[in-house]
Amino acid sequence: MNRRHFMISGLMAGAAVTLFPLKFAFADEKAAEKIEEIHMTDDEWKKKLTPQQYDVLRCEGTERPGSSPLLDEHRKGKFVCAGCGFPLFSSDQKFDSGTGWPSFFDVIPAHVGTSTDTKLFMQRTEYHCARCGGHQGHVFSDGPAPTGLRYCNNGVALKFEPEEK
Repeated sequence: MNRRHFMISGLMAGAAVTLFPLKFAFADEKAAEKIEEIHMTDDEWKKKLTPQQYDVLRCEGTERPGSSPLLDEHRKGKFVCAGCGFPLFSSDQKFDSGTGWPSFFDVIPAHVGTSTDTKLFMQRTEYHCARCGGHQGHVFSDGPAPTGLRYCNNGVALKFEPEEK
């Protein structure tokens, strides 16, 4: 392979990655559960949420890394949407990614939806609560087995409900 073929191959591979982003096999695409959606006005959300929760959940903001008390949450239970209380993750799906945000390798099937986010001049997969649409974070393909995914979540967008004993 000469230099020209190498460069053309590299450009074509880069274009393919840009034009045809990696598709994840998200649980919400496979599950048949019907989710009853919640719709509220911005004023209703502002009354219900703290300013930081409103910024993340309704305006797709990001909390400061390392600021969430959920990073140190290791009890058995569920992580639910801070906006509507819908369960999104099991404590069994949580892992320490070292990123400064609570991270999970999988979701509760059908409980999150996804969309493409191009705000930072790159293509990322954003995920949100399937019931209220609240922004949770982004999913990346650098997570642990068994899924290889890392759901990088804003801690302020979640609440933890410990398992009853």
